[in-house]
Amino acid sequence: MVDLANLRDPVVIAAFEGWNDAAEAATGAVDHLIDEWDAELVTAIDPEDYYDYQVNRPRVALDEDGGRRLTWPTTRIYLARPDDTGRDVLLIRGVEPNMRWRAFSRELLELVDESNAQIVVVLGALLADSPHTRPIPVSATSSDDELTAAWSLEPSTYEGPTGITGVFADLCSTLGVPAVSIWSAIPHYIAGTPCPKASLALLTKIEALLDLAIPEGELPELARAWQRGADELTEEDPEVAEYVQSLEEQRDTTDLPEASGDAIAAEFERYLKRRNKNHPTD
Repeated sequence: MVDLANLRDPVVIAAFEGWNDAAEAATGAVDHLIDEWDAELVTAIDPEDYYDYQVNRPRVALDEDGGRRLTWPTTRIYLARPDDTGRDVLLIRGVEPNMRWRAFSRELLELVDESNAQIVVVLGALLADSPHTRPIPVSATSSDDELTAAWSLEPSTYEGPTGITGVFADLCSTLGVPAVSIWSAIPHYIAGTPCPKASLALLTKIEALLDLAIPEGELPELARAWQRGADELTEEDPEVAEYVQSLEEQRDTTDLPEASGDAIAAEFERYLKRRNKNHPTD
């Protein structure tokens, strides 16, 4: 197992398939980081105590040599050491467990504790009345007062059912590790396929909050392809087109916080800082 005791200013980023992951946006974001940063597998949770295999079934696939390979549903932890960020990133990519959520979360918290992580970022995605023709809405909340004040986050005021993302973020407080939840809102009328546009929006928010340079790779082109497909779907169905137009009107007449002059100026300042860091000779 990889030694997690001497990481560089570590941060944890986690996402789970299931109820918390509309259009695979959250897990898609973590998958992108695993690939772009060539992350190393650290360990995997033993699935026997946490998953109902009639709900989350194991998968059979063929390997490169034509042999059959069985993969069990589980949660895997990866370590990324991107040279250009100055910090190491522990990536948790899993499946929401079917049982024993507290024990499951404690296993993850042991890894967080071992890594001396300074912050935990939990990603999620939900279905919403949001038009695909506009930027994907992204919200960031925390129950940690200091983090909320430092990052100008919204306090966590949600009441109701929660998923493993909410449980894990809440239990991080037992270690005194601040956690932030970042959620993207997926257009519900086109949520049947993965949404790289939402994954990109989540990563953009992470980059801004953590001042962490994230390589985009092919994700922008995948997001544009998704956009073209959504546009074609709308054009083919007049009822959908009319509905999308009503959503656009609602969105455009709403006084969105991200549209304020102060917010735009602050975002531009963060962009310039990231650009100077990544291109010091420009």
